[in-house]
Amino acid sequence: MPGPTLNFLCISTYFKGVDFLKSCKEEGNAVYLLTLKKLDKQDWPWEYIDDVFYVEKWNDSDVRKGIAYKFRSIQFDRFVALDDFDVERVAALREHFRMPGMGSTTARHFRDKLAMRFKARDEGINVPHFTALFNDSDINNFTNSVNPPWLLKPRSEASAAGIKKLHNSEDLWQKVHELGDERDNFLIEKFAPGNVYHVDGLQIDGEVIFSRVSKYLDTPFDVAHGGGVFRSASCEVGTEPEQGLTKMNDRVMKAFGMKYGASHTEFIESKETGELFFLETSSRVGGANLAEMVAFASGVNLWKEWARIETAMLKKTAYKLPNVVNKYAGIVVSLSRFEHPDTSGFNDPEIVWRMNKPWHIGLIVVAENSERVLELLDAYTQRIAQNFHASSPAPDKLIG
Repeated sequence: MPGPTLNFLCISTYFKGVDFLKSCKEEGNAVYLLTLKKLDKQDWPWEYIDDVFYVEKWNDSDVRKGIAYKFRSIQFDRFVALDDFDVERVAALREHFRMPGMGSTTARHFRDKLAMRFKARDEGINVPHFTALFNDSDINNFTNSVNPPWLLKPRSEASAAGIKKLHNSEDLWQKVHELGDERDNFLIEKFAPGNVYHVDGLQIDGEVIFSRVSKYLDTPFDVAHGGGVFRSASCEVGTEPEQGLTKMNDRVMKAFGMKYGASHTEFIESKETGELFFLETSSRVGGANLAEMVAFASGVNLWKEWARIETAMLKKTAYKLPNVVNKYAGIVVSLSRFEHPDTSGFNDPEIVWRMNKPWHIGLIVVAENSERVLELLDAYTQRIAQNFHASSPAPDKLIG
């Protein structure tokens, strides 16, 4: 016999999580969406949403008061952050309304790159050499002991946004002085060239119950700062890198206090030594349509299963992961110089998904072996670069 209807308030300041909203409703919950007014024309799954609340611009105090007003008539059972930028905001709301789930201290480990590095290092997990920008002596000690190049990183941006590569201490100090009173919101880290991987997973009761290892064929930093083509592909199951990254991801989730939900974690394999280093993690589904790639490779829709896990946790019922398959998938995405690029010339039977977004072109392919996936991605990347690609490098901006 089904239990009482649970009320989920899903919060997103970006257009994200359509499959989460659908799955949450299909699990018998009431689904409420809190988002920005400018996103009201996006293709949200309106038939799965019981009500929507808009804010013109996020203001912590105003949002808290608005939720408190709605709480008078709606007994919310769960707050969910659908986008990375909302994780800390929603954690603070949970604490204010005494809502179950991740609080502010744990949330910082999944949003603040400096907190991530301190926590990982304290737990014995490999991280690149780094320092905060709080103290001048610490910065000088770092530059004297760690050879350049270095990466200057904002603590709370997503992916490669705002990262600067620096080659000497003069350039570093110039950037530090430019930051002024904002310097405490940044860190400096050793740049270690190598292969960058991401592990996308699901957790219940502090245990990783599903994960899939993939490799960026062009690093997010290179794509963001060089205006390149974004590519990722499934790693071959059972190989040494895949097994090592799976174990390392388990360690990170345990160390960071991830109890249940979805995660997206990035690692680098040093080109020089072959060592694995933790880069960053997040308590949400990976962006850039990586969730779709993982779903086609494994049969596990991370958005959908995340909603099912949240529901099972609240109802105190057993959760069962769907059958997992071991196929291989790859994604290629680029800005396009055409508003609606014609992809009909890409007609291989392995194509299972085509991006439908203005001024973008993207494809996902699936095959029984990783070699075929890589072969197709290489061919498509060359064709896209020649016939479709447009670039928009990251702006040279550190603040704002």
